[in-house]
Amino acid sequence: RLLIMKLQEAVELQKEALLKTLQESIRIRSVEDTPAEDAPYGMGIRDCLVHALQTAKELGFSVVNLDNQMGWCEYGEGEEMIAVLGHLDVVPEGEGWSFPPFGGEIRDGKVLGRGSIDDKGPTITALYALAALRDSKLPLKRRIRILFGTNEETGSNDMKYYISHGGELPVMGITPDGEYPVINGEKGIINVDFKAEYAQSGPVILMGISGGDAPNVVPASAEANLCCPPELAKELIHKLTAESGDAVTCTPTEQGIRIAAAGVSAHGAFPELGVNAIGLLLTALDRLPLSEPLASQIHFLAEKIGLESDGTRLGIALSDEPSGKLTFNLGTVQGDAASFIIRINYRYPVTKTYEDCAPILNQAFAESGFTQLKEIHKKCLYLPENSPLVQTLLRVYAEQTGLPPYPKSIGGGTYAKVIPNIVAFGPIFPGDEVREHKPDEFIKIDELMQNAHILAEALYQLAK
Repeated sequence: RLLIMKLQEAVELQKEALLKTLQESIRIRSVEDTPAEDAPYGMGIRDCLVHALQTAKELGFSVVNLDNQMGWCEYGEGEEMIAVLGHLDVVPEGEGWSFPPFGGEIRDGKVLGRGSIDDKGPTITALYALAALRDSKLPLKRRIRILFGTNEETGSNDMKYYISHGGELPVMGITPDGEYPVINGEKGIINVDFKAEYAQSGPVILMGISGGDAPNVVPASAEANLCCPPELAKELIHKLTAESGDAVTCTPTEQGIRIAAAGVSAHGAFPELGVNAIGLLLTALDRLPLSEPLASQIHFLAEKIGLESDGTRLGIALSDEPSGKLTFNLGTVQGDAASFIIRINYRYPVTKTYEDCAPILNQAFAESGFTQLKEIHKKCLYLPENSPLVQTLLRVYAEQTGLPPYPKSIGGGTYAKVIPNIVAFGPIFPGDEVREHKPDEFIKIDELMQNAHILAEALYQLAK
């Protein structure tokens, strides 16, 4: 009991430094950008990694920067290693914020900004939990390594680089990038890009189309610009205004028409919580007299996807008891008068396989005139409830919170799919609103500190 109290006191002593470091980290816009020298994922992400490693070094830990792909700090001795995998990259801010997305402000007991909960807040918290564990001087038999990732949101190539360059694998570990009590199952994730190409004729010509920020974010806005004669433009605007509802706005332009759709953003793992602006836009475009093959390509997307979020009309609606339904998100569209590219993110249940869904979807797109450009597949993850790692984390969670401990499966994908012997553990508590990938992202300071206590105790129990 005295040892536990001492660890708790050590955690509280880190609070001021934790908040300051988190604010500094949020103020670095670490969205993937054009690669530069010594910055494989862009300058912002590199600067955020350097900041985290410098902070860890100032705290007294040994640090390694692996070619600015990722880095880590380490504490303790022993042949075996326990790992915490966090990531410093964030999704684009998008629109709809009521405060600066990269301001790192503190208001009303909250730290505000993109990355506050996904995943800078939990990652920086793990660093200070490790500092508290060190200061408590509790005896450990295993080393503890915190890995600072930089490419979790767009492919996890950082951790693949770590493995391919001889990175040590943990005997057990956590990624604080999910939900409590503990996530022992993660759906399989498929990101796939398709291209539609067309030569246009006739009175209505699509000149440009765009929407969305990332494949794993439900798009909040989308727009298309079309060229057509003024009189026809008036007719089509009247028709679309009557048929498309308030979420779609049609305005005349010098060339013809601009159609804008307003949706509701959400995490790609929970597309049913949002409204897909690209789906709204495609449904509107499907009402226009476009020429072939564009008309058929638009019709396919509007009819087979539209606002649907479970793949039913594409014939890939799967579900199971541990993880629920397959989820489907048409995340981005970008194109001009000759072609457009769409990027899709879909997630299949933990007891299903790639073969149960991908071939069906790919064939449907091929038969409708689309070319597949790229596909990235992350297999599903499922760790039995009775495994030592899951049982230890459930026990720590119950002791620290007084809440019922139970394992769960999710649609979100984490580093646990890339590094073996890892499960997602926190930071979101049962009943909390899902705020990652949305505007006005924040983390409550009291929950940040509760995470710090849970992480410190979990690291001790896994490494002792």
